[in-house]
Amino acid sequence: QVQLVESGGGLVQAGGSLRVSCAASTRTFSTYFMGWFRQAPGKEREFVAAISRNGGSTDYADSVQGRFTISRDNAKNTVSLRMNSLKPDDTAVYYCAAGAGNFYSGHSTSREYDYWGQGTQVTVSS
Repeated sequence: QVQLVESGGGLVQAGGSLRVSCAASTRTFSTYFMGWFRQAPGKEREFVAAISRNGGSTDYADSVQGRFTISRDNAKNTVSLRMNSLKPDDTAVYYCAAGAGNFYSGHSTSREYDYWGQGTQVTVSS
């Protein structure tokens, strides 16, 4: 069982930056690829970014490409999402997730992840 706890959400003005982090309670963190998803009110959960087990590969949704950066620290069992140039449309609950499968076989849908955090709210004001 892997427990994931997000932190770092909050309120920020449009154009600003925010960093959300996720701490994992497992000794085998490096065996999981990690992802960030988000869900806005009235909308389905959507993929934001993912990173491979060793951090060598990353992938982003088109809507955040060039603005968001995902990173991980396997020594600290953490994964982070740096968000720049935030827009009101980025307002959502952000969830981190861990996948035990093969990153290169798929990492952009919810069903490819085995563990989820409880989420952290990010609100971008206009």
